[in-house]
Amino acid sequence: MLTDSYGRTATDLRVSLTDRCNLRCTYCMPPEGLDWLPKDDVLTDDEVARLLRIGVTMLGITEIRFTGGEPLLRRGLPGLVAAATALDPRPQTALTTNGIGLARMAPALADAGLDRVNVSLDTLRHDVFEKLARRRRLDDVLAGMAAAAAAGLTPVKVNAVLMRGINDDEAPDLLRYCLERGYELRFIEQMPLDAQHGWRRDDMVTADEILDRLAAEFDLAESDAATRGSAPAERFRVDGGPATVGVIGSVTRPFCGACDRVRLTADGQIRNCLFAREESDLRPLLRGGAADDEIADRWRAAVAAKLPGHGINDPAFLQPSRPMSAIGG
Repeated sequence: MLTDSYGRTATDLRVSLTDRCNLRCTYCMPPEGLDWLPKDDVLTDDEVARLLRIGVTMLGITEIRFTGGEPLLRRGLPGLVAAATALDPRPQTALTTNGIGLARMAPALADAGLDRVNVSLDTLRHDVFEKLARRRRLDDVLAGMAAAAAAGLTPVKVNAVLMRGINDDEAPDLLRYCLERGYELRFIEQMPLDAQHGWRRDDMVTADEILDRLAAEFDLAESDAATRGSAPAERFRVDGGPATVGVIGSVTRPFCGACDRVRLTADGQIRNCLFAREESDLRPLLRGGAADDEIADRWRAAVAAKLPGHGINDPAFLQPSRPMSAIGG
């Protein structure tokens, strides 16, 4: 098992398949993009599949989420999903995506065994989408969400980040849109993971502010906290339920004490926390003939060193050198 010194066990593996993305969201990267990983540094499909097998069969991983960058840009994505769902015991599988290309890919992903998707959607306004993402692709995102639902990749979960003065007035509209279509909406506090290191706490729309905006138009009742477990979102029943909305207060309401996640970057680094300053490199072992046991031991040691929390609220906090697109969600 992947257990740290504070008694937490990692069972949820986030696998970044690429650092590349076809959007340029202002809270993630500059307009010109970033220096992408060299092709030879990125793990091959076979190497990723081997690590998935080690994680599930030797280390107790029960859920795998494919992330990026934008994971739909990875040509071998359906094959990797199929490799994951063929494992015994079978892990739950999910995909976090910006939705561009999902309309075309959803049937193949469903055929490969993918269970569900999370789609990023910060606005319903075309002009605001272009301002945030620097691309005119809102219609593609909405079509991708609809295609995912039609393919049975449900529940379709929607991730929204509110930016002060840009889209922070859209919380009720986003919730209404999702309720009408059976999507599950999650608002996420903006975190200091941008490549430009321009995050400022004063610019962040907090969980309390989000709930206040929603409560002005909906009746919200907190769901049973006992059922939350290690889930990052606090869930609230909307207008009596059964529909819910979630708020992930990573900064103002940290949930580090129940964290069960571990991350694998596209170039083979194990990160025991989204905000970790250190990584453990599995790629030399994969390419140097190491046995599965040796790789598993390196992985265990990386998780064992996990700190008690992300430290965002510590005055000495330092943002990770890698941006979100290079870490994986």
